[in-house]
Amino acid sequence: MMTPEPRELQELVRELHQQAAPWQPAGLGSRLNWGPPVMGGSTTVSCRRLSGIVEHSPGDFTVTALAGTPLVELQAELAHHGQWLAVDWPWGSGLGGQASGSLGGLVARGLAGGLRQRYLGVRDQIIGLELIRSDGTRARAGGKVVKNVAGYDLMRLMAGSWGSLGLISSLTLRTMPEPPQRRGLKLEGPLEALGQLASWLLGSSLSPERIDSWRPSAAQEDGTGLLISLASINALTLNEQIGCIAAKAAALAITVQTLEPAELASLVGQSQGSETGSSDWLLRLAVRPNQATALLNDPALAGLPVVLGAGSGLGIAWATASALPTYKVEALRRHCQQVGGYLTVLRQPAGSKLPAWLDAPSRPMIEAIKRQFDPKQQLSRGRLPGVDLPGVGLPGVEPPRS
Repeated sequence: MMTPEPRELQELVRELHQQAAPWQPAGLGSRLNWGPPVMGGSTTVSCRRLSGIVEHSPGDFTVTALAGTPLVELQAELAHHGQWLAVDWPWGSGLGGQASGSLGGLVARGLAGGLRQRYLGVRDQIIGLELIRSDGTRARAGGKVVKNVAGYDLMRLMAGSWGSLGLISSLTLRTMPEPPQRRGLKLEGPLEALGQLASWLLGSSLSPERIDSWRPSAAQEDGTGLLISLASINALTLNEQIGCIAAKAAALAITVQTLEPAELASLVGQSQGSETGSSDWLLRLAVRPNQATALLNDPALAGLPVVLGAGSGLGIAWATASALPTYKVEALRRHCQQVGGYLTVLRQPAGSKLPAWLDAPSRPMIEAIKRQFDPKQQLSRGRLPGVDLPGVGLPGVEPPRS
């Protein structure tokens, strides 16, 4: 792995372009084993030294930071001003997000967690960015204000591109005021009843931060529950929301446990993995929200840790190789496809050869965009999301829903 100084980065990319050498962008290198393997011979160019906050405007709720900045450091700095970046820790971040990786890596993967229920996805937090193209040319999109609409929407294109279109060098992100009041609810009951409550909640005037179908441990005997996070500036409003949900839950014979902020944070942390190396399989699940209960009832998921957003139908499942045979992953993928979704294999045991993703309907467009950004096909060979090229592995762009 090469870790150039910031002043050396652009010239290094130009040299790689002149040599037509394959290479892959990286942040801190904490999740390079996610997704399909990059084709042999690629040089990894790390942004580890491209780190630091460039500008924070608390009054405008924006922050500009270099791409190699650890997410945990950014969140700590924003907390001093009563603000935060409204995204989940990436899976495997550990207690307090110490292994959360870099901002550039977060955006390149484009994977949002349960907080997207209220705050939308990672790509929706980006106001502007700078990148270095495969030929060493610097490019910029967006700006430093929330209402800026200048230029092409490269921000959404780069989110979920897995390093296949360019190296992200800096990001301008929208921040949020940290809610002064936050409480959680842990609901337990029959899966169908929990699905009914989630559907009611999604159609109500309430606005939870997350509504996650939640089973963070394979050893959990009480099945899948529902984890809800509520936030407000007013304690009375928060209590009214809790009372409303509790009344609906009682009518459906669902038990409710109220969680203080620390208890809520602990349970959310359980659903985000203790460390990046704590499982063999890591699967990204995606179905329509009205198919979530059917997916959770799939025998292939029985007894496995899983977290699935009720409003998005997006989630994560993980397991050891002994607990999850490859044929069950294939069965899960077929299930997701049959109901209009998809399954992405983020990690798999050594020796397993499942494709990380299959061809998306928009494959021709994805490949055309790739040719425009990287005509020599140098970047992240083998990682073009939405394009399955067994044995060839051209580079790329994650399916539309992230």
